[in-house]
Amino acid sequence: MEMGDVKRKLNLDRPATYEIKVPGELDESWSDWIGRMTIAVEGEGDGPPVTTLTGALDQAALQSVLRRLYSLGLPLISVVCVECD
Repeated sequence: MEMGDVKRKLNLDRPATYEIKVPGELDESWSDWIGRMTIAVEGEGDGPPVTTLTGALDQAALQSVLRRLYSLGLPLISVVCVECD
């Protein structure tokens, strides 16, 4: 097995890229509050908007962002690791 064939796994000290979706609309003014994550707001037809936060976070930073969203009373739609480097 070559080095390129080995898949890296999630661990506590290396960042991974996460995509977090919450209902509602967070505008760009929240970008300082959530660190280096990008903010995208999408709406599906007549449905309510959904905000997607995307960025590289280690486990401690991920927990911090999730606690901040919880303190705002925003339920999570999803939290997905999109790139586990």
